[in-house]
Amino acid sequence: MNLIDGRQIAERIKDKIALEVFKLNGERPNLAIIIVEGRDDSSLYVSLKERESKKVGIDTHVYRFDNNVSEEELLDVIDFLNNDHLIDGILVQLPLPAKFNTDKIIEAVDPNKDVDGFHPDRPEYIISPVLLAVRNSLAESAIDPLDKKVCLMYNSDVFGDELREFVKTLGFSEFVDKEESNQADIIISAIAKPHSIKKEDIKKDAVLIDISTVKKGKKVLGDVDMESVKDKASYITPVPGGIGPMTIAFLLENVLKI
Repeated sequence: MNLIDGRQIAERIKDKIALEVFKLNGERPNLAIIIVEGRDDSSLYVSLKERESKKVGIDTHVYRFDNNVSEEELLDVIDFLNNDHLIDGILVQLPLPAKFNTDKIIEAVDPNKDVDGFHPDRPEYIISPVLLAVRNSLAESAIDPLDKKVCLMYNSDVFGDELREFVKTLGFSEFVDKEESNQADIIISAIAKPHSIKKEDIKKDAVLIDISTVKKGKKVLGDVDMESVKDKASYITPVPGGIGPMTIAFLLENVLKI
């Protein structure tokens, strides 16, 4: 089994970003992050985004809210940030609590400031960092899309539909349901069920792209049971250290593009 080293890939991307920021001669890009507290994994991701932003010279402004915040209050903050010329990019940390209309919140963000790439009217040059991380992972595996079967596992239809369309642009055209995952040459998983994918669920020499990040105590886990699949998979993105670092790096790249 070969590990796809997301940290190493991310460092290469961030080195380029830091150089571009340096060339701005003191003008630092600004990223606003909105988070409704309550999930350990979301808090972890925001802290990582703050830390990595500082490393490359991007200033962050984090707006933290407890679970009592109303949807109207969030929309007011987004409107304020949309009109703040200091702010280059806006990110709403997902998932939001169930009481919020996530689509409404995302669509309230100025599409020209949407660094997460979720707004339906975003510019074509802004692509979701998660999708870019998937693309790079598949490139690292050097898998030929011809006649390869792909299994997509997800718990959000909106994300799943976007993921499917993006994977098609990479040349893959044959998809199988999750019940047939052991027939797939590639499994891309984002179901947030730690260690739920085991050796019996995968095909020999399958490429496993694990998007999920679930915090359990002090551990960060993905959907794939690494110990179970290590002698059967050909390539895998580890958790931690796979998709996560790449996603953050591509997010920062999007801030710079804006």
